Amino acid sequence: MPVSAPVPGLERQAIIDLSAIANNIRHLRELAAPAQFMAVVKADAYGHGAVPVARTAVAAGAQWLGTAHITEALELRAAGLEVPVLCWVHTPLSDFTAAVANNIDLGCSGWELEHIVAAARSLERPARVHLKIDTGLGRNGCSRDGWPALVEAAMVHQRAGLIRVVGVFSHLAVADEPARPETDEQLDRFREAVAIAEAAGAELEVRHIANTPATLSRPDTHFDMVRVGLGLYGLSPFADRTSAQLGLVPAMTLQTRIALCKDVPAGQGVSYGLNYVTDEPTTLGLVPLGYADGIPRVATGGPVRVNGITYPVVGRIAMDQMVIDLGPHFRLSAGAAAGTAGGTGAAEPAGILGATAELFGNGNDGGPLVEQWADAAGTVNYEVVTRISQRVPRSYTGGAEAAGPSGGAPADGGAA
Repeated sequence: MPVSAPVPGLERQAIIDLSAIANNIRHLRELAAPAQFMAVVKADAYGHGAVPVARTAVAAGAQWLGTAHITEALELRAAGLEVPVLCWVHTPLSDFTAAVANNIDLGCSGWELEHIVAAARSLERPARVHLKIDTGLGRNGCSRDGWPALVEAAMVHQRAGLIRVVGVFSHLAVADEPARPETDEQLDRFREAVAIAEAAGAELEVRHIANTPATLSRPDTHFDMVRVGLGLYGLSPFADRTSAQLGLVPAMTLQTRIALCKDVPAGQGVSYGLNYVTDEPTTLGLVPLGYADGIPRVATGGPVRVNGITYPVVGRIAMDQMVIDLGPHFRLSAGAAAGTAGGTGAAEPAGILGATAELFGNGNDGGPLVEQWADAAGTVNYEVVTRISQRVPRSYTGGAEAAGPSGGAPADGGAA
């Protein structure tokens, strides 16, 4: 699989280590066996790039791909990916006809059934349907009360040759907190729903409810297939266990270059609101990433690593930039003559202006992790990687063929 390497000339980039993704998949597949493995690549593969991640996943042994929307599934088909793809979030404007024409499996919570049937009738080919039961999450999925009627309606259409009910599925609400009893309650409801479907004549290929945390912690949820999203990308779904403890390697490294260094006096306010004020003469470094690049505006204190030292962001994060306080030692080591022009105080300490600034990566050598940014923003690691905007170019390293043995670290040592 040809991939590009990290690009030294880019001002900012998200480097995606496909070898890490391949190894994460192989490790998780071992945990889930003999269940089949769905690689969830919705939301542009959680910001990692849907097509390159999907290709890597299939090469690493994933039998299925999963997306939220039909449009995402069609992108995979257009890229030549022919493995089964399931998508499950629809509106009345969703292109069910394109989905059926491209052999995309469709999740169905109820109202979608007639739209799917209409598409199948117009194409004169049966649609593949996975009926979704709401076992307790309270989002999409058919209610328990409505389930028998949905199953019966689906079987009427199956007997007419318009659809094939190939799956029953649901989604867990608190699998990231393994001790909570609600998961057991959801499993009981799921088994009940499966039994109703099978009693009505459904010959199911896959029953599936397990997400990443359930794949890792609850073998009794695996059934015929697991759906893994966050774990593909090497991130932990648990508050008390790190990626490394789970045998996973984070795949995304977010980097930019220091855009400006300048000496400032004590009492200098920094960024909008002047919420941070220097308490002594110091040197500030400008990091050219902001909330337009997907960095949460509220994540003051998030870590930025420069030349092996990690600094917290000070002051408010702006649309295009944020500031780190490099400390007074740069004034002492560089001196005011290191680039000062016209009395502006714009010093350029050696090795800092233009130096790589890493916001998060795989944690090698004590580098910052995405979880630290999530903590600073009061959110979860899922959100931080997914929201990195398209203004940040993606570059790729490694691949399934370059990955190390199943469950191990990438052969190249991780993200560049």
